[in-house]
Amino acid sequence: MSADGLFEDYEARAGRLACACPEDAPRALRRPIGEGRLAGGFALVVLAQALTLGVLPLAGAMLAAGQSYGPVPLGALPLAAFLAGAAVASLPASFLLDTFGRRAGFALGASLGVAGGVVCAYAMMVAALPLLVVGAAWLGAAQGFGMFYRHAAAFGAGAQGRAGAVARLLGAGALAGLAGPLLAGGAEALAAPYTFAGTLLLAALAQLGALAFAVSLPEARFSHADLTVEAMRAATPAAGAPRALGWRAMAAPLALGALAWGAMTSAMAGAPLSLAGCGIGVPAISGFVAWHVVAMYAPALAGGWIARRIGAAPLAMVALAGCLAAAAMVRLLPEAAGIVAAFLAVGAGWSLATLAATLMLHERGTPSRAQLALHDGALLIAALAGALV
Repeated sequence: MSADGLFEDYEARAGRLACACPEDAPRALRRPIGEGRLAGGFALVVLAQALTLGVLPLAGAMLAAGQSYGPVPLGALPLAAFLAGAAVASLPASFLLDTFGRRAGFALGASLGVAGGVVCAYAMMVAALPLLVVGAAWLGAAQGFGMFYRHAAAFGAGAQGRAGAVARLLGAGALAGLAGPLLAGGAEALAAPYTFAGTLLLAALAQLGALAFAVSLPEARFSHADLTVEAMRAATPAAGAPRALGWRAMAAPLALGALAWGAMTSAMAGAPLSLAGCGIGVPAISGFVAWHVVAMYAPALAGGWIARRIGAAPLAMVALAGCLAAAAMVRLLPEAAGIVAAFLAVGAGWSLATLAATLMLHERGTPSRAQLALHDGALLIAALAGALV
């Protein structure tokens, strides 16, 4: 149903219940409908991500006990399975969200995360590396669905408000990093003596909270953007249909985003083990990972303002350069303080590069579900490659 059809005037007649109040007239929406619930669900998805990424490299190394399969250490398999699950889920996630709506799609993704967190926690209790790999893949599939929150925010805002909507959503993820260390410490104490089981159960609970937010979303495919005044004005015959995104126009945002994701996961895979080699304990490493997550999302709050002033493409290139340089320093620096500083810088560069690449993608046209799936799938494949390098 078109927006005009939703708000057309009806003639009064006997037996008809209606209201001729001024509130029935079309009004500009200051925020897209459901934006707060999208941000809440995304924050919990990021909390689960922070908890999972913080322990998977260490948990895998603990259960693998130094074993390897050819050049690939078995301890890297849980993190690789997490990223592979996210990459594999990106295609069905795009089509399911578009076909059944964001409520059903995000709820399905969160359900996979709940199951994956429980399986991972059980794997740590029985010291079973294969089970940990399976659970990590399910948690990764949940993250594959969770990546589409930023597209939902972009579709839900008009052209003028898109940068702010995506920035606010990514900024909500910073709250997860602040809460992560406090919650993880208590969870580990409750689950003692099973190392990492409490943190992984907490990741399952975070996904359960994301499920609650998902089922409470207003019914929509991606957004209620067609209910805004801007959309109603654009729906006139002169305006025509929205401009479709060309496949060639995807190349630049995809390349910039993929390089940033590869650099970020390379640092994520290497930093916890490097810090452990420097004598840093597990609680401190979890805290550093949490602050890395803050750095991954908090800069996006200012990123929307920067992108509006200098453009999304220049911001993406500058942020990517910083991200790549910092990722190299994580691998090369010998001291814990330098590793932590570079680790945080990687997160900040990734945040701004991802925000800018997302804005570039949407400002060049309206992407189809196949294009969204290809874009996010390529980012996750690059992330998998970065984790295995």
